[in-house]
Amino acid sequence: MRISVNRKAVRIYPDSKRVITRFFDHGEVIARSIVSKIEGLSEAEAEKSLNFILREFSKRHRNITQIFLLNYSKMYHHLGKSLTNGDMTFSKKLLTGSYFTMEYSIESAALFNPSIVEHPDQSGLEEGQTRVIVSFRATGESHISSIVFRSGIIDRDYNIMLDPRGNYVSEAEIIKGYEYNRNEFLAILEEHGIHNDISVKILNELGESFYYTELKEIVKSEQDKHDLNLDQKKTLKEMMWLARSHYEIVFSLDTDISERVIFPISKTESNGIEDARFVKFTDDDGDSVYYATYTAYDGYTILPKLLETKDFYHFKNLPLHGECTKNKNFALFPKKVNGKYAMLSRLDGYRQYIMFSDNITIWETASILREPMYDWELIKIGNCGSPIETKEGWLVITHGVGRMRRYCIGAILLDLKDPSKVIGSLKEPLIVPNEDEREGYVPNVVYSCGSMLVKEVLVIPYAISDYASSFATVNLDVVLKNMN
Repeated sequence: MRISVNRKAVRIYPDSKRVITRFFDHGEVIARSIVSKIEGLSEAEAEKSLNFILREFSKRHRNITQIFLLNYSKMYHHLGKSLTNGDMTFSKKLLTGSYFTMEYSIESAALFNPSIVEHPDQSGLEEGQTRVIVSFRATGESHISSIVFRSGIIDRDYNIMLDPRGNYVSEAEIIKGYEYNRNEFLAILEEHGIHNDISVKILNELGESFYYTELKEIVKSEQDKHDLNLDQKKTLKEMMWLARSHYEIVFSLDTDISERVIFPISKTESNGIEDARFVKFTDDDGDSVYYATYTAYDGYTILPKLLETKDFYHFKNLPLHGECTKNKNFALFPKKVNGKYAMLSRLDGYRQYIMFSDNITIWETASILREPMYDWELIKIGNCGSPIETKEGWLVITHGVGRMRRYCIGAILLDLKDPSKVIGSLKEPLIVPNEDEREGYVPNVVYSCGSMLVKEVLVIPYAISDYASSFATVNLDVVLKNMN
């Protein structure tokens, strides 16, 4: 008999009104035509046209003039300074920028695969309340996915009350000054087969640690000074591609968390940031930091990556690498186990694995944790977020795919001291798509990317058929007592 869970009435649906601005690249021919026509306008004509567009869009975006100016600069540097004579008036620059700006609806298709963590700010609450942050996978045009957030409060009766959303949606500023360790960067190059005479030469010109900008300058100098062959050109291109997959972003302090969107930045994730699994990680010294594993997708290949933040304003972004960073479904334990980082994964696409490492970004070995056992999970199994520490063991919320490609949510229990041992599992799924949850972008799917324990109650945010999201709660002791 299946455990009865308490489904909450809260439903979070995608909203096509949630838009960000993107640079609109028309190509050189059209760009030159646009610039030429704007240069030919009188100042009065340019201001009239600009005032119209400001009237239409200033209420939809924070500081739209800054966006126009930024995209004017991108166009100017992208196509070369010969594009204009450089003496456009301020109004004409803004007007030009508006032609190279477009709106993108970040969640017009879906808002799903949520995870939940304790908010870093627990001040100003009533007794029994917990402030939380919920992350979602937002999907828009061309099925490009990004990460968005909502904050809220869980009350003493375990009701979830989400805070109102802010009026705008804002991307972060990109920080290009990421620092690399030369030996680690060399190991990543070798792992990706990017290692020959030119890569050795470039790295020998760098110090033990270096910044992205230093690497970029040396690569450019090498390209300018020498007539490189095709293999060397490819190597330099791939080195920069890999370097760009490391970055930092920072959001303005005047943004509400609901206004912050982590949109694809590097080429490795150009087609989507998928299924972020956030976890509050506590280090050996008691300090806490938030990590999120996610899948970067460029339209052809996937790359597991890691986000790091302490405040949800400033994020570091790192690729995971090593022999065992294959496939999807990575979930980090909330603390070290026996002095090592621990991670769940699904290397072969259908079984659960566990990995241990001394370095949070390098994963070289793995062992099979569990194979599909029950009829509701025979196609494949995986995690639904990071393990949760309980008095009885590490509780892992799982997903299983069975008949008719139906996704269900289940649970297993791992030994506290040796989590490579499964000491219990639910024979029946915990959450099965009911009649009200079967229809959506992908029918018959319930899925989660991270739950949390609030006192004795398990709070599970979950996606409904890859379209919308909701929440369920269940008593922890009930779950543990039903483990086989």
